[in-house]
Amino acid sequence: MSYPTLFAIYAIAWWLSLFAVLPLGVKSQEESGEVTPGTEPGAPVAPRLGRKVLITSIVAFPVAGAIYALVQFAN
Repeated sequence: MSYPTLFAIYAIAWWLSLFAVLPLGVKSQEESGEVTPGTEPGAPVAPRLGRKVLITSIVAFPVAGAIYALVQFAN
């Protein structure tokens, strides 16, 4: 398997992991009781995107590694 293919597998695993991690620990403005006038009550108060990107990167690495190992051993 070439490096571009491995990178593509990692990128796909990263995006799938991101969508799984995004809702974790999010509180809406309505839940926290701090609704800013003119905004959607369901908008997150503090989404902590940097932390979620880091978690996503850590989670995607073993997933891509497992897929790589499966492909290598299947051949």
